[in-house]
Amino acid sequence: MAEWGYPLAGLKVLDFTRVLAGPFASRLLSDLGADVVKVEPPDGDVTRIWGAVKGDVPGYYHQQNVGKRNICLDLRAEGAKELVYELVKEADIVMENYRPDVMPRLGLGYEDLAKTNPGIIMLSISGFGHNGPESHKAAYAPIVHAEAGLLFRQAQRGEIPPTDMPLSIADTNASLHGLVGLLSALIQRSTTGEGQHIDVAMIDATVCTDDQIHYALEDSEHTGPLPNRVWTTGAGMVLISADFRYLWHLLTTVMEVEDPTTKEMELEEKISLRRAAVEAYLAAIETWDEFEAIMAKMNIAWGKVRDPAQVREQETIAHRNAIVDMDDRQGGTRPVPQSPYRFSKATSGVRGVAPHRGEHNADVLKDWLGKSDADVAGLQATGVLQHDETVLD
Repeated sequence: MAEWGYPLAGLKVLDFTRVLAGPFASRLLSDLGADVVKVEPPDGDVTRIWGAVKGDVPGYYHQQNVGKRNICLDLRAEGAKELVYELVKEADIVMENYRPDVMPRLGLGYEDLAKTNPGIIMLSISGFGHNGPESHKAAYAPIVHAEAGLLFRQAQRGEIPPTDMPLSIADTNASLHGLVGLLSALIQRSTTGEGQHIDVAMIDATVCTDDQIHYALEDSEHTGPLPNRVWTTGAGMVLISADFRYLWHLLTTVMEVEDPTTKEMELEEKISLRRAAVEAYLAAIETWDEFEAIMAKMNIAWGKVRDPAQVREQETIAHRNAIVDMDDRQGGTRPVPQSPYRFSKATSGVRGVAPHRGEHNADVLKDWLGKSDADVAGLQATGVLQHDETVLD
């Protein structure tokens, strides 16, 4: 069998992003074979303070930055902007997720970079996009979750107070849509020879991928299915993916559960009694094998309500090696989610540990620009290049 390479091998990415919306996208580019160089400021990515620290690398930063190389660059230092221009001349892609005014103010906006490299493709991810009435607003994922209506719907359907979600949907949606845009622009560049700027707003990406929004826009919430519900069995909690009306029909016809209601009862009383009957029936199921057999007989989809700390025990996750162990830089290993891509004729996956600030200053400048040791030392002496104390000169 042939050994296939990475589909994006040879692609050079200059990554100015931080936190999640940008780093998740560039991490996936790395998983697909691109040479991703994270350009980190001296004060660092804020995610360097979140998560368990192993080998001087915190968990949140580790998950989103594995496989990348890192140069630590002080853009305020004299000569820093010129060094960026040199790197841009060699790059295929530049990524950033600052507010829309930041990169142009630094002389690093798309129009500036395109003068250096007309073929450059620049991806900008921001909360509310460029050139709009809210472009100036700071936006992390929870802000977009609120503005896009997700928190209201979650509270309304769950009959709970409004609260944020336990993952950053707005960030990761914007990342994935950004990847689609980047790869589309690369294909177009192969025929036109020209690069372009891609403006992705987190709020656009969230609304676009919200499959439930039509109910609100058309005031038709009542036409949708009843929400899926979590039930307690004797084996543990489960989510059953079925409208209660359909579940009740199957339980009474296939499993012969007795209906405790009469025709004379009011609808609310019927619903209450039937829900109680289902609760009692499911609570009496003592093992997962028994529960799975019942669901299979009714042909209903279901899932265990699993503690994420035990997610590696999930059968498919274990089988597909969806979480892999990486070097933790202190003699052991640490887990990280694997790339989700499974190609028939290509390779993908995590290719290295998450970098320290400035760990690859010399390597990147030599590889991309042919700089000498003396050149690198000079840039370090002037403060253009910096590095963590962990990184050896």
